Amino acid sequence: MPQTYNVGSRSRFVNFIAWMFILLGAFACEWALIQNATQSWTALAADPATLPGLTGFLTRHAPWVFSAAVALSLATMVCAAGLLRRIEWARRVFIGLLMVAIAADLAGLWLQQEFLHLLVDPALQHTALTQPAAELFGGVVTVARVLAGLLTLVASLALAAIIRRLMSPSVRQEFA
Repeated sequence: MPQTYNVGSRSRFVNFIAWMFILLGAFACEWALIQNATQSWTALAADPATLPGLTGFLTRHAPWVFSAAVALSLATMVCAAGLLRRIEWARRVFIGLLMVAIAADLAGLWLQQEFLHLLVDPALQHTALTQPAAELFGGVVTVARVLAGLLTLVASLALAAIIRRLMSPSVRQEFA
């Protein structure tokens, strides 16, 4: 059976994805700039080298992480605008950025679990909680870890579905 394409038609999917990522990129860029400014003021208040453990580590590396977030957000917004104009390189770079987002999302899950481990375990050891309260707190932490894992996997699967759809023949035809 011959495959027919509607030449000149623009799918709502590409328009929706482009506008959604323009808005999300703008929000993420603004958030990262605010966080970077906040970290700069915190760094002026205290020398990061003298801060203990995790706080010092986060303070030392936060500007680099937030600058990378701004760069990725700007790249996403530029590629999303290219999707609206149906530019082929924008589609390809956007797919690559979504793959980077999936990798960062999955790496963030590991970081999230480690961060929870660093905060919760010492707190449980150094507080005088009764046995039922400690069990309840442990149950809440376990639920938080499971929900974080599920949310991360759902987000990664959604991004993979967007990649698959952007690579479909009907969408690729729009960019020809």
